[in-house]
Formats: sequence, structure tokens, C-alpha cells
Amino acid sequence: MASAGAETKKLGNDNDFVRLSNPHLATMKEDVLYHFSLSTGTHDFPAMFGDVKFVCVGGSPSRMKAFIEYVAVELGLDVPGADYPNICVGTDRYAMFKVGPVLSVSHGMGIPSIAIMLHELIKLLYHARCSGVTIIRIGTSGGIGLEPGSVVITRQAVDPCFKPEFEQVVLGKRVVRSTHLDELLMEELAQCSADLGEFPTVVGNTMCTLDFYEGQGRLDGALCSYAEKDKQEYLNAAHAAGIRNIEMESSVFAAMCNACGLRAAVVCVTLLNRLEGDQISSPHEVLVEYQQRPQRLVGHFIKKRLSAA
Repeated sequence: MASAGAETKKLGNDNDFVRLSNPHLATMKEDVLYHFSLSTGTHDFPAMFGDVKFVCVGGSPSRMKAFIEYVAVELGLDVPGADYPNICVGTDRYAMFKVGPVLSVSHGMGIPSIAIMLHELIKLLYHARCSGVTIIRIGTSGGIGLEPGSVVITRQAVDPCFKPEFEQVVLGKRVVRSTHLDELLMEELAQCSADLGEFPTVVGNTMCTLDFYEGQGRLDGALCSYAEKDKQEYLNAAHAAGIRNIEMESSVFAAMCNACGLRAAVVCVTLLNRLEGDQISSPHEVLVEYQQRPQRLVGHFIKKRLSAA
């Protein structure tokens, strides 16, 4: 198992191979990554993925394909008329795209969906003998006290009680894991946003919930057991605790990457200010541009990192 200080290693260390925290895998002759439709018995992982240095994950398959197309242009790897086929074409659970050292993977919505994807993704990187990997979640979120379109780089992922931890029940027992994220990577991404100067960016805590409606204090779901006053008190308390946005994947993402020694970050754009309402009402074209902001920031980060190598 990777040590708790693995995240403090120098960024880009090529000797830093991806590790797993499961001794049972060493006894398996074949590892079937069922939800990717990939297997160590039928695919040459080192040949397919051994050069991967950057992994970007996000909820939507179409958004992750758009990201790989954008990165291909930014890195000068685009070929006119080129297509970027879905590597996971044998399944409709997740989508995966690759160009050069960048892997782009969809994770669906919510903790269960991204957790399943991450188990198989981390094993894929391990079997491929990848080293010096940086993994970033790019997505959308609800802001707290921020203008819509603001980008939040997560300092800490916290649960709905504002604790920086992820809790899971394993074999009937409560297991709590740290949601620490790499501070050097966070600072590097913040500098990249300053370099771009294209949109407001803040560093703050991100609250991860199990639900989009009651779990996030919305008043517009099919069920609601609290009043407007209760909602406002909760969101104001979250803001006072340093929370600047809410989404549904960051805690398990941080916990799993931390447990396996992967340098990780979360970069999400806010689609609305939850202190002012619950429903997303911006025009479609505005939302599309907002969703591109984390992509532009992370694309600039990758380009800058590769230029310095």
C-alpha cells in the first residue's frame, strides 16, 4: 500500500509507478476489467496505455470525447479528419479516449458510478506499468456564493457534515478514508488559471453528496422535508466552512487516488449560485461554454507540463 505521504512526491517523477492496495490481485492469472470491456488476457495494456501521464475523468461520455479532441489540437497531435474511437466500445457503461499521453474517461453520475470506474482505471494504469501519472476530475457543480461560470479548484473534498473524509461500509464495518488532495498540484492548476486569465477561479473546499436533490438541500425535488430557512442556514454554514461548490463524486475520487498514491485534483465549474436558487436556468449555449472552462484550464496545464519536461 502506498504511504500516506505519497502525494508529496515531486510531480512528474517517472519512477513513481502506479501502485495498488490489494494483495489478492497478485494471485490472479487474468484481470478482467468488466465495465471497460478490457482484460489483461486479451489486451496488451503496456502497449496500449504505457505512455499515459495524464488522466482526465468526467461524467459525460460526449464531454470526455470533446475534451480529448480539444487536447489533441492543443498538443499539436491532431490530424485533419482524425477520429478518436471509444476504447471501451464493447460496453455502454463508460467511454474512454486517448491521444498521446492523455487518457480521457467518463465516470457517470454519483459516488457508486465513479468508484467502479476508478477501481478498474487504477488497475489499468497498474497493469500498463504507468509512472508519474496525474489524474484530474473535470466537471460541473453548484456554487455557494460564487458567480455562475466560476471555476473551483478543490482544496479538500468534504462530506455533507463538512468532514474531509469518505465513509464506506466494507464487510459490515465502517471504513473511513482521507480525502486529501495534492497541494502542489492544486497550486499549479491555480497558477495555470492565472496564466489564462479567462474566467474567475477560486480554491476552496468541495462538498460531495449522495444525491442531487435533498442531499444538496434543494427545494425542488419530489421529496423535501425542510423549509427554505433550513436550507439557507445549511448552505451558509457550508460557505462559512470554506465550501465553495457541491457535486457528487469528489470524496471517493480523492479517497481512492490518495490510497493508491496517485496525484489528483478536482476542477469543476459552477452552473449556478445555490444561495440564490436551485434550478439551472442559464441558456444552453452559456452552459456549454461554462463546461468548457475546466477543459481549457486542464488543457493548458497539460501543455505547460509537457513543455517543461
